[in-house]
Amino acid sequence: MNMTKIILTAVAFHFISILRAQDVELDPITVTATLSQKRASETGRNITIIKGERIRHLPVHSLDELLRYIPGVEIQARGPMGSQSDIILRGGTFQQVLVILDGLRINDPNTGHFNSYIPIAPSEIERIEVLKGASSAIHGADAVGGVIYIITKSFAAKQNQEKTDISAGVSAGEYGFLNTDAGFSYSKKDISIGGGVLTNNAGGVQQRGTRGFFHNTTASVSANYHLSSRWNIAYRTAYDKRDFSAQNFYTPNLSDTATEQVTSLWNQLRVSYHTDKQSLSLDAGFKSVKDDFIYNKASSPNKNTSRVFQALLLYQNQLRPKTALVSGMNYQQKIIRSNDRGDHSLYMVSPFVSVSQQVAEHFVVRPSIQLVLFEKIPAELVPQLDLSYKVNNWQIRGSAGKTIRDADFTERYNNYNKTSIPNGQRVGFPGLKAERSFSYEGGADWFLQDKLKLSSTFFQRFHQRLIDYSNTGYNDMPRKENLSPTGIYALAKNIARVNTTGFETDIQYLHNLNDNQVITTSAGFVWLNSKSSDKVPSFYISSHARFLTNFSLMYRCHNLTTSVIGLYKKRQEQSASAIEATVTPDYFIMNAKIGYTFFHQSLSVFAQADNIFNRQYSDLLGTPMPGRWLTGGIRWQKR
Repeated sequence: MNMTKIILTAVAFHFISILRAQDVELDPITVTATLSQKRASETGRNITIIKGERIRHLPVHSLDELLRYIPGVEIQARGPMGSQSDIILRGGTFQQVLVILDGLRINDPNTGHFNSYIPIAPSEIERIEVLKGASSAIHGADAVGGVIYIITKSFAAKQNQEKTDISAGVSAGEYGFLNTDAGFSYSKKDISIGGGVLTNNAGGVQQRGTRGFFHNTTASVSANYHLSSRWNIAYRTAYDKRDFSAQNFYTPNLSDTATEQVTSLWNQLRVSYHTDKQSLSLDAGFKSVKDDFIYNKASSPNKNTSRVFQALLLYQNQLRPKTALVSGMNYQQKIIRSNDRGDHSLYMVSPFVSVSQQVAEHFVVRPSIQLVLFEKIPAELVPQLDLSYKVNNWQIRGSAGKTIRDADFTERYNNYNKTSIPNGQRVGFPGLKAERSFSYEGGADWFLQDKLKLSSTFFQRFHQRLIDYSNTGYNDMPRKENLSPTGIYALAKNIARVNTTGFETDIQYLHNLNDNQVITTSAGFVWLNSKSSDKVPSFYISSHARFLTNFSLMYRCHNLTTSVIGLYKKRQEQSASAIEATVTPDYFIMNAKIGYTFFHQSLSVFAQADNIFNRQYSDLLGTPMPGRWLTGGIRWQKR
């Protein structure tokens, strides 16, 4: 069966399911677009929400694998099962998606490659909200392509709710794979607590002279205590460690047999006060990341330690029945200590205000503005306007605004402390200016009762000074002290202009056929085109998918649950002759899982197949992903 037939079969299968069949609300309460609780249809934005309880039923092993199959999200994976992945929304680069955990940013100041290391066990997740498109006026720098917002059970817990959920599972499979996943959540009266651990380990598949091993562990615990009906305090601590083969993750060189170990610590505290019409909260967080990278056995390791302290003060007021105010201020202090990049520190302060106004029975207008004050570069004023009109089964929405992003420490200082930089290495540039872009979008949503939601959006983004890596000869390098006169280097630079045009369609259908049968299905389709003013294509702008479709389907009948997820991606072909590597112009992959429960739904066994069709592919040049991978396991749960 050729690729076209495979795709048509998958899409047809998906839409047949739609005509029959989800278990989540199609117009849910969301906080991502407005920082206050609003119906998704009142925000003027395209938002997809995944409930945490679905994660354990889908054929995925980590959060970045889950994101890979959410409509409209592109994950460029360097390694399997949480080793390392770049998150892409609407054709941006991997640094242009902001990841938020219970209100606080977790983007790493060292490099955006670490943004998928989300320090939370899957068992703690209440829901994941994906907002597509510009969001800097509310969330600040980095929210260019969109926002991944994760809300956990403990931090979202209400007073006087009673609930207990305990689960533990283990699975094993080919290539020495071993997984453990356990967690708990408990709520009663004034207190809610939760915690969990996820580990993925394998000797890995054979690569060029090495094996693609990984040992990845995430553990977290949190608590929320209601001091009274108006006051509460919540706290979380988390640990995350990724130890993996990183061969050709960052270079296409034959001598690259790299390994990497990234260890993160995360602590977060929230104190909040609320009445019927007002609320005030203060979130504070501290993140520490230790990164040890070894290019090959003959090289000295790069040792980087980055730290971020941040605080978010948020005030909300329902001024009138049709008018709501959200305002606040975000502060970040970023620090790096590195034998490769040097020692640096930066701060950022960003006050903001947003007003949601219902101007007619079905029409909501929301203007927002944020002032971003950087330590060493000029301040940026970031406005945005969101519009929403909903009547009967239709919602018409639009949004326009500015976005910004400052360079991370790797883009500014990579390889600056080295005595000699080999040919082909990536080199930072301290003189980088902050990215600017203007984005607009228009779209419509159609609802069929409480079962079907069909969303379509057209969008454009006009970038100035976009930061990306581009091959640059020695004579054109801004600094030559530690370079080879015959070398060609990947220089971080501001590209004059990059314009992206796209169209996306999302489909969700949710249906309980009866007490014993449930079908949940979703799909996304994205068409993208990016044009750069540079004649030589830069690395990451040229790597995003030109066409992407991803889907998921879950069916439960009595004690039997089956689920299928898949994606098809079409992009620009690339090659690196030195390591005999290619990025094929398209690929289709699909995972499947089947499980059966016993003893009143408390014990289950399951089998899973990743990459069923054994497709040979890679998302980034030189980083081949595994073929078919079979696993199976057992899980216990008590509610």
